[in-house]
Amino acid sequence: MRMTVLGCAGSFPGPESACSAYVVEADGFRLLVDFGSGALSALQRYGGMHRIDAILLSHLHGDHMLDACAYVVVRRYDPAGRHPRVPLYGPAGTEQRIAAAYGPEEGGVDDVYEFHDLKPGTFPLGPFAATVERMEHPVETYGVRLEHAGRVFAYSADTAVCDAVVRLAADADLFLCEASYLDGRDNPPGLHLTGGEAGRIAADAGAAHLVLTHLVDAWGSESETHAAARTAFAGEITVARPGAQFAV
Repeated sequence: MRMTVLGCAGSFPGPESACSAYVVEADGFRLLVDFGSGALSALQRYGGMHRIDAILLSHLHGDHMLDACAYVVVRRYDPAGRHPRVPLYGPAGTEQRIAAAYGPEEGGVDDVYEFHDLKPGTFPLGPFAATVERMEHPVETYGVRLEHAGRVFAYSADTAVCDAVVRLAADADLFLCEASYLDGRDNPPGLHLTGGEAGRIAADAGAAHLVLTHLVDAWGSESETHAAARTAFAGEITVARPGAQFAV
């Protein structure tokens, strides 16, 4: 497997990055995990706008799904002709949310997307065995585990500390984990992780490589977040950057 970071800014686009979007590929199959604000620009730069075989949206906050609306234009109105429908996996109500955000005047988006509701469990997704579990977040949110050829990629999505994210990341070769808040502050509860919490989850899960993502430049310091994660996790730690690629 290989994972490419398209966008990694948390909550809203940052000065150097679009919001959450990641391409995970294996055996020529390319899965886009989340499609946040500004990510369509990065998809053209780093991924290839038409080279997406399926999309998985972890939840329906705008910083994880809004560019799925803009992508309708790409596939519906290409002068070369319409493109085949893309399988899109998301929480219940994803079809209605994308259609409403795109604009109801054009009669829906089911000509562009083939919608599948996520539910906790394991299912085949292209060459991957995909497992999703509910995370601790104010809206229905799924963390993701992808297994292929004996390797494991795990993604926390947005979450506060919970047992489910530790299970998803168990023995992961690459664990992509949000770290929106700084340690030692009176952060809003039940919403996001700090760097220290991400490090503890990675350690408890026995992950090999922790990639910190969803940092919010306006709220904290990248160096502080990395240092806090290091106090809890002895393995490899990287801060996500747009365009970065990781072998899994």
